[in-house]
Amino acid sequence: MSRAGHQDIKIGTLAPMDKGAAYLRQVAGHGFESFELTLWQYIGGLDLERTAQECLEAVAGKAVISSVGLYGNPLTDDQTAADWETLIRSAHLFGCSVVCGFAGAVEDRSVEENMPRFKQVFGKIAKVAEECGVKIAFENCDMGGSWESPKWNIAHAPRAWEMMFTEVPGETIGLEWEPCHQMVSLIDPIPQLRKYLPRIYHIHGKDATVNWDIIRTEGLRSGVPSIWHRTPGFGDSNWTDIITILRKGGYRGAIDIEGWHDPVYRDELEMTGQVRSLHYLKACRGGDFVENPQ
Repeated sequence: MSRAGHQDIKIGTLAPMDKGAAYLRQVAGHGFESFELTLWQYIGGLDLERTAQECLEAVAGKAVISSVGLYGNPLTDDQTAADWETLIRSAHLFGCSVVCGFAGAVEDRSVEENMPRFKQVFGKIAKVAEECGVKIAFENCDMGGSWESPKWNIAHAPRAWEMMFTEVPGETIGLEWEPCHQMVSLIDPIPQLRKYLPRIYHIHGKDATVNWDIIRTEGLRSGVPSIWHRTPGFGDSNWTDIITILRKGGYRGAIDIEGWHDPVYRDELEMTGQVRSLHYLKACRGGDFVENPQ
């Protein structure tokens, strides 16, 4: 993929698949270059072929569909697991080859005790993905769970990732990475990004603000909020460094902004914050593309 016009890494946003082309037509004009189309738990009665056609027509000449996502619990919900396979087989309709989502969790077992079930479910799903030329990218949100009692998603810690990569070998499964979820765990995202870059198949544009004064005086278990999810440009991460590491490591894909979390730029300021973030990330990417002299 050429770097001309910054086409090696596109900057986009998330869009609900069930809102389809109508939503995309409203926001594509802001300058988003890519979209991850997301579903919550199930495909339901959505006609994927028709939806894909309409969405591609809505963004034609403006943006691409970078990925599709299904966010449910495939380790305990057979319908979600089946829908993972359906979405993987349908990814080509959207012109993409990455399917994102949660790894799931059996919530009365530790992350380590979940591994046999993960292997059972995603060993099969990964084979389908491999046959279809699709990469699986697990978001690393903890969904309020812990190592001992995971909620919806076991893929929330590097130790878990290593176990998952062992249980389902090969390069089909990887990560939908963002600095936010690392910072919530007080992990420095930069060295982690360097280490796991070959396994990162999609990037969520989401940041965090860590209030160290609260952590130092109250800790993490006091019930006093100490870390806020932020839209990029309003948090603590240096996205120029992040994009530099991605480019030096050969990442080719998208950074899609995950909004709807910022404590300030939400509700009537939601799209204001997202568009500001879009311009910020484009600036971190290098600003407007300028051709070299001949």
